[in-house]
Amino acid sequence: MFSFDLSLHEIYHIHLVGIGGISMSAIAEILLKHGYRVSGSDIKDSNLLEKLRNHGAEIFIGHSAENIHNPDLIVYTAAIKDNNPERVRAKELNIPEIDRAEMLGSIMKKYKKAIAVSGSHGKTTTTSLISLILEYSGLDPTILVGGELDEIGGNIKIGASPHFITEACEYVESFLKFHPFIGVILNIDEDHLDYFKNIDHIKEAFKKFALKIPNEGFLIANNDDANVKELFPHIKCNIITYGLWEKSHFTATDIKFNTDGFPSFRVIFEGETYGYFQLSVPGYHNIYNSLASIATAHVLGVSPEDICKHISIYKGIHRRFDLLGEVNGAKIIDDYAHHPAEIRATLEAAKNYPHRNIWCIFQPHTYTRTQALLTEFAKSFDDADHVIITDIYAARELDEGKIHSSKMVELMSHPDAKYMKNFHDIVNHLYDNLQPQDLVLTMGAGDVYKIGEGLLEKENGNGIK
Repeated sequence: MFSFDLSLHEIYHIHLVGIGGISMSAIAEILLKHGYRVSGSDIKDSNLLEKLRNHGAEIFIGHSAENIHNPDLIVYTAAIKDNNPERVRAKELNIPEIDRAEMLGSIMKKYKKAIAVSGSHGKTTTTSLISLILEYSGLDPTILVGGELDEIGGNIKIGASPHFITEACEYVESFLKFHPFIGVILNIDEDHLDYFKNIDHIKEAFKKFALKIPNEGFLIANNDDANVKELFPHIKCNIITYGLWEKSHFTATDIKFNTDGFPSFRVIFEGETYGYFQLSVPGYHNIYNSLASIATAHVLGVSPEDICKHISIYKGIHRRFDLLGEVNGAKIIDDYAHHPAEIRATLEAAKNYPHRNIWCIFQPHTYTRTQALLTEFAKSFDDADHVIITDIYAARELDEGKIHSSKMVELMSHPDAKYMKNFHDIVNHLYDNLQPQDLVLTMGAGDVYKIGEGLLEKENGNGIK
């Protein structure tokens, strides 16, 4: 059992409020592995919670003051407010509380080679790529990834080495509670504007993140991203750059795409050929993600031969260009893209995938993001032949009536863009109009994937509810 310097008394029993989340469940599993007693609550049951039960965690469905059985520490997610009944009870009993990011940062301190992958886009993919390269190269890392990665059987893998890999999200500046030896910055873009004031506020947060890296550590940074490059004069640690267009330590040339839309390329490191690489995921954006992963693995001493051999193992994570099946000869793909830059990157990847027409069904995510980036969203769908926009997925927000999905369609100059509210109607519309070799892309961070599932079920006489 490793110890935490979080309170004046010894910690043995830790209670996690919101334990069913992808990150919180992974933290719970790490704590169980290191001998802690773990309890926790969430609003609904899931496979992740069943897995934790099997590992010995005490799980409560629903939040209640009665779930607090005198733990030594309460951990809560950003979605859990201070009026939550379990947090109220913890205050009554003077039980120390910390948020998820602080707990993850405390765990990270225990690993000498902690890697934190940050950026507005591509964190889950890059974390997964680095994880599999290190895992199959024999470094036995502890892995915490923000999605279901089939190669490790879920979102968490506990290793026995000093290597720890996790995503570092900038939302509410939570990544400033991390302690990386290697920090990765993939890109910096306008997002999470319900918290950040503007792009300058976002860049300042990433600068603070980079300054968390010790002088002997490394920043792996995208040299093609102007916002990332602005940080370089302020950084005190070693900087390793990558890119396609700027002179960088690692660059990719001779880029080709195969019939599945997967890129291959030659990597140049400081003017010399480093190796030839073939990816098993599509898109130019994944060339950038792979360069960040190659640079990180190189810093950790993995040979070019091992990186080349193992990078192609990664075939994607759930909800990242995820092929769900076929309907009437049309392929149905689901993707988590919920920002204009991500939409453009995913549609660009789709262009290199065999297809007749591209249908894009997009569900905006949060009212604040939709309103703040409305004009950019409206310009993001040029590579789709047909566009359907459905209602905004509220997530953590309330609808104040200031923005509606139909406004996005009104701003578009696209020849075939429409707003449709009902998932059932969208399924029927697609089913009646799809042709063989068409490509359907459902996009968004909410429940838009149900449309693809509904299409696949419709042939069996079921369909979306």
